[in-house]
Amino acid sequence: MPAHANKSRSLVAVSRVLKGAAVHGGAVLGLTSHRALDLVAEVQRGLPYGAFERFQEHTRLPFGQLATWTGIRERTLARRKREGRLQPDESDRLLRAARLYSSALRLCGGDAVLAVAWLSAAQRGLGGERPLDLAATEVGTAAVEALIGRVEHGIPS
Repeated sequence: MPAHANKSRSLVAVSRVLKGAAVHGGAVLGLTSHRALDLVAEVQRGLPYGAFERFQEHTRLPFGQLATWTGIRERTLARRKREGRLQPDESDRLLRAARLYSSALRLCGGDAVLAVAWLSAAQRGLGGERPLDLAATEVGTAAVEALIGRVEHGIPS
């Protein structure tokens, strides 16, 4: 197979992943963009603080727990609320959390309470760790997403 065909397939695969992240993660934040590049631009500008509030409404998690999950200190969030906008790195972490929550929501058939319960419970497929504890980093989030994928495909974990 020609090298350009492999490259083209890779770009299509990456585009699908990004589109899925944009649609699923962005939707629970109240973002309207469905294009990955538009979402990148929004994150680089910094998401509006209201995106954090919408995420909290969706998850129903306590403010402090959501702050820990996104890696944004509570005092910083209070300041961002006054300013009206998150910083780009904070926006990226919020979108990562929203993407993971959306994956858990899909796993749990759209049941928000069950999705949060799953994220909050120790999972054997994660060595007994809670997904929320691992999800504070990109590597941990990837591990949780991989577990969700295995469970969705019926692979024992």
